[in-house]
Amino acid sequence: MQPTIVVISDSIGETARGVVMAGLSQFDAPEANLKKFSYVKTSEDIETIIAQLKPKETVLAYTLVNPELREDLGRMADEVGLPHIDILGPVMDKFENLLKKKPRLEPGLIHQLDEEYFQRVEAIEFTVKYDDRNDPRGIELADVVLIGVSRTSKTPMSVYLAYQGYKAANIPLVPEVPPPDLMFENPENKIIGLTIDPLLLNEIRQERLKSLGLNRKAQYASIKRINMELEYASEIMRRVGCPIINVTNKSVEESANEILKYLREK
Repeated sequence: MQPTIVVISDSIGETARGVVMAGLSQFDAPEANLKKFSYVKTSEDIETIIAQLKPKETVLAYTLVNPELREDLGRMADEVGLPHIDILGPVMDKFENLLKKKPRLEPGLIHQLDEEYFQRVEAIEFTVKYDDRNDPRGIELADVVLIGVSRTSKTPMSVYLAYQGYKAANIPLVPEVPPPDLMFENPENKIIGLTIDPLLLNEIRQERLKSLGLNRKAQYASIKRINMELEYASEIMRRVGCPIINVTNKSVEESANEILKYLREK
């Protein structure tokens, strides 16, 4: 016998389908004839579906968040002798008792969460790819582009923004390396400049050289070089016309939240 499994859902129906297939996998049964009805919203929809089914050959499985629809479906199925499985209802009832709060009763929330997760993954992959790169392609595709001299927290801030779902690119400003021409067009006002106090940057760069086993008196950490870089970066940011965030004595989260505020308000 090839069973007919009918899935009814007020969303896509993949949750019910997955549970059904997991259950069937435990039996030496032929492949099931699976029918799925998605985005079922009314009792009339349910009545129309049940009228098409043959009760003796069918099992009905459903995920409906609306308790009235679940009750209507159970009643209609019982009236025609149709075996039915409420997959979501008992789980929601147990959690309602445990958490002492009412469910939101919004179909498809789990898939919205999935979409948010994959959006973050995509943003993180993008951010890693366009980290510290002088690449106009990153400017074109990014949601936000951070520019600044070395050690102004461009990378950790980009990663933080990526975890919020934003594709973040960052471009180092080095006097010897001309930035991409596209940067000066500042498409969609997505470029944000980062600056820092020169004395603090001097300390940060010295510690960086020390951690690499290099001479802390190298030009990279000299105050003269730092002042020159910061002046150059300031002129670039002025030409771009972008907002500038001073990261001096701020945590990555504090600075990133300023950027998030700008992105949400622009």
